[in-house]
Amino acid sequence: MLSAKLLRPLAVTFGIALFAGKGLADEESAGRNPTVADYQYAQDSPAQRLDFWAVDSSKPAPVVVAIHGGGWINGDKSGYGGGDARSFLEKGIAFASINYRLIGEATEQHVDPPVKACLLDAARAVQTIRANAKQWNIDPQRVGLTGSSAGACTCLWLALHDDLSQPESEDPVARESTHVTCVAAYRAQTTLDPMEFQEWIPNADYGGQAFGFSTPGRTSTEAFQLLLANRERLLPLIVEYSPIKHVNQSAPPIYLDYPNQQTPPVIGQPDPAPAHSALNGLMLAEKLSEYGTEVITSYPGHEDTKYGSVANFLVSKLKSE
Repeated sequence: MLSAKLLRPLAVTFGIALFAGKGLADEESAGRNPTVADYQYAQDSPAQRLDFWAVDSSKPAPVVVAIHGGGWINGDKSGYGGGDARSFLEKGIAFASINYRLIGEATEQHVDPPVKACLLDAARAVQTIRANAKQWNIDPQRVGLTGSSAGACTCLWLALHDDLSQPESEDPVARESTHVTCVAAYRAQTTLDPMEFQEWIPNADYGGQAFGFSTPGRTSTEAFQLLLANRERLLPLIVEYSPIKHVNQSAPPIYLDYPNQQTPPVIGQPDPAPAHSALNGLMLAEKLSEYGTEVITSYPGHEDTKYGSVANFLVSKLKSE
């Protein structure tokens, strides 16, 4: 059982804020304040912090890690927590919400492409959570990811990419795995290839910011067109940071929800909200079906009835023995 007494030495060492209440199982306070707040998981930026909510349990609990959206341009971990954390804690699942370097800061730091910082920060956060498994009473073999939009894209990239662990590293955190048990997310983009995106959805205009083409006063469409014009030169990076390019037989179960889909998703047809079109999920599911991976794409008119929600899917996969 993880207690405030156990966490107090960590607070002294890392300067973290602790949840003070009647106990981690207290329904009224659990989920409102993290057990561990603003835990710094890397040293490249003040943005590299996470919040963690522990489960009052006699045995290690699974954990859901939330990655916020905002096009990798804005957003904050505070968007999760509260009811999001509490809904999992009540099911015996720990919860974490992370911040990461955004595109603006990554550009200032000359990270090329800027999205690399966003994705690798998320990977480091997952490794850090695993590295603290004993102190935080979690099962490192049961880690689920959730997020929305760009955060969902990050989740998929981590789930499908080769393991980023470095077994020979002197850094114990870097030795931890980045593979996860499952992903369940909202409005995920599955490719950053502008040509592929346009083939799916002719009015697609998402992804320019990931490769450094977003500047003050430039529209997302203008940034997308610049990405398209530079596609051949950038293709190796586009392939590296597009989730769909990493589909393989070891992919975990995936649940993708597109609750705001306004029209039937049809390849080659414009979409009112192309960046969040369910075609993203359908095209990924088509590729993963070759390996027999469980992938559910839910949207209005094609709702999932097996699990019913992102949260139910995560609970089902993380709580199964």
